[in-house]
Amino acid sequence: MRVFITGATGFVGTAIVQELLNAGHQVLGLARSEASAQKLTDAGAEVHRGDLEDIDSLRSGAAKADGVIHAGFIHDFTRFPEVCRVDKTAIETIGSVLAGSERPFIVTSGTALVSPGQLATEDIIQAFNPSWPRVSEQTADAIAAQGVRAASVRLSPSVHGDGDRHGFIPILVNIAKEKGAACYIGEGLNRWNAVHRLDAARLFRLALENAAPAARYHAAAEEAITVKSIAEAIGQQLGLPVISIAPEAAARHFGWFAQMAAIDCPASSEWTQKHLSWHPVHQTLMEDIQTGIYTK
Repeated sequence: MRVFITGATGFVGTAIVQELLNAGHQVLGLARSEASAQKLTDAGAEVHRGDLEDIDSLRSGAAKADGVIHAGFIHDFTRFPEVCRVDKTAIETIGSVLAGSERPFIVTSGTALVSPGQLATEDIIQAFNPSWPRVSEQTADAIAAQGVRAASVRLSPSVHGDGDRHGFIPILVNIAKEKGAACYIGEGLNRWNAVHRLDAARLFRLALENAAPAARYHAAAEEAITVKSIAEAIGQQLGLPVISIAPEAAARHFGWFAQMAAIDCPASSEWTQKHLSWHPVHQTLMEDIQTGIYTK
């Protein structure tokens, strides 16, 4: 299969590219810079120049492909509503090219806000949240009704592994270094789910090869890890005290990240594992933290 990938040179995207190539697929990767183009060439993929705001490049990339993985997103939280609109337009643009073809189209979403406070499962349809206006899944559902095998992969809030520079764990590590302590909020019993990026990459491939229209697949290798235990592991690696922060002081300590530091978002991947024969085999989040890849 010839696969067009957005976000092909990102932390998760590079792993998806390699996973697809190793499985015998051809990869056409979106690249907006010379450095990204070279990275794709070095990996053995074909380069397609453009970016997520270049509608013509998205159309032409999708037209050349037997299937599409949309792993790209503009991670600029200073203009989050705007980049969410860019994401929606990108999905709609690609979907319009694939309409009526029954080609697979995998869109990226997340598990964190599916059902905060209770175990998220694949059958739960996330309600629209005005404070988090990303509508990747809803847009994919609309495209699935147009004769496209459009489905969503929901990534864990912590997609971890060597090379992770901008995920949740690096954010916590940087805050701990700045503040001189590894902290959690209240009792720290709120839970995150997690997945190694290589396990996530394999799930994207399996989802592409077996996509059911409007399905949700969970890239959650570990259902529930307390934020307190994460802070303790970070503190041990950095040689810093581990401290509880009162909820009313969380915004001052964590800044814009306070909401995510407080969220309770366990997630199951039981249905995904059963239907796609996806079985995570790579390091756990704690193993990655304890080997020092985030604190070297």
